[in-house]
Amino acid sequence: MEWYRFVISGRVQGVFYRKSVSQALMKKQFKGYIQNLPDGTVEVVAEVFDDAFDTFMQILKEGSPLSAVEDITYEIIDDAQFNTDGFEVRY
Repeated sequence: MEWYRFVISGRVQGVFYRKSVSQALMKKQFKGYIQNLPDGTVEVVAEVFDDAFDTFMQILKEGSPLSAVEDITYEIIDDAQFNTDGFEVRY
């Protein structure tokens, strides 16, 4: 299990991307958050187990019916600064 920071680019703001992704991730019981960034991308910080990584990435790629994901970058981060019991949308 690792904490990751993902940055998703493409048509991902104003198209219900955060809502769709957060609902799908909540159903799968992931922990973390999703938020829009000022540059038009979306950030997801989440706890992802190795055997669930492909499922997690598929949810990010799928997004919402109106979204168009062009790129997803990610990095492993230190989990000491995060404390959440579920998945939340941040504004």
